Amino acid sequence: MSGPFIDTIAGLEAVIGQTPPQMFLKDIDHLDAGALRWIGQSPLMFATFAETGAEMGAEMGEDAACVRVTLAGGSAGFAAGEGKALRVPLDLLDDPGLPRPGQSFGSLFLLPGIGETLRVNGRVRAVADGVLHVAVEECYGHCAKALIRSRLWSAEPVTAADEAAGFVAESRFLALATVSREGRADLSPKGDPAGSLARLDAGDREDVLWFADRPGNRRVDSFRNIVQQPALAMALLVPGSTRVAMVQGRAALSTDEAERARFAVQGKVPALAVRVEVEEIVLRTSAALERAGLWPLGTSSDIDPARLFLDHIKLNRTKGLAAKLARASLSVPGASEMVKKGLAQDYKDNLY
Repeated sequence: MSGPFIDTIAGLEAVIGQTPPQMFLKDIDHLDAGALRWIGQSPLMFATFAETGAEMGAEMGEDAACVRVTLAGGSAGFAAGEGKALRVPLDLLDDPGLPRPGQSFGSLFLLPGIGETLRVNGRVRAVADGVLHVAVEECYGHCAKALIRSRLWSAEPVTAADEAAGFVAESRFLALATVSREGRADLSPKGDPAGSLARLDAGDREDVLWFADRPGNRRVDSFRNIVQQPALAMALLVPGSTRVAMVQGRAALSTDEAERARFAVQGKVPALAVRVEVEEIVLRTSAALERAGLWPLGTSSDIDPARLFLDHIKLNRTKGLAAKLARASLSVPGASEMVKKGLAQDYKDNLY
């Protein structure tokens, strides 16, 4: 393998820095009114179901893990919930046989025309009467950089390549599913122009897929998970196509200069490149994408992500002086516009 590789959290933080504490102030532990409105307008969800070796049984080994990703979708509001409960009809999942009670769950809800996404994480509480029931543990909004870079909402219907390497080269958006050693699933959006998001290299023994790190919400939960536990799953999209590439594999984080240079955009080389030893890659049509009818974009949602972020910061129960001061500073008149301008400036200055 090309090296060097990062195998400790300290090594990861030496490259990308520590996650600022304020990055967690948007987290809440339930579905508030804003999140429910978001879910009520969303036609598409990515979902991951994960288990660690300890959860699957001693015979699997503590270092083992099972991570799977799928899509769910339909008309706006196909999913529903309240408080600490999320419900999704099983027949609206592309892989309705995946969820089982007790699994860790992560999800990503998209809104037409909106760059930001809503992430809802928790545990599968039950699979009964044709419905997936999730006990919600975490809910927060995610920045828009991945969707801006992928130009997801400006796509028109297209016919994507029908072989793996070509499809991966054309892809502009991916949902990355990982799980921590403690069994917490994470589903992270990644986006880039075609040819800069991911590349599939054929090998004698196995295919290797590479993708790059880009500036995002600076939590880097997925990369922390990869350091601790390398199993992952991905869904890659060519915006405008209802085909998806579903990938299973094991990943490692590389600082190799040559590998990173392959993913330079606008003269900026990413700090990390991720190497995935592909165990399986399957191209297929997504019924969820067909039902969601994302392209061409019709009417955009009227939800204001800045308001959602602000409300979640106010609802966050983190204690301490810094958190208290942050909430106080965002309680002044005009705070929503201030957050909106700050986000727009960040998206402009720190896209790559």
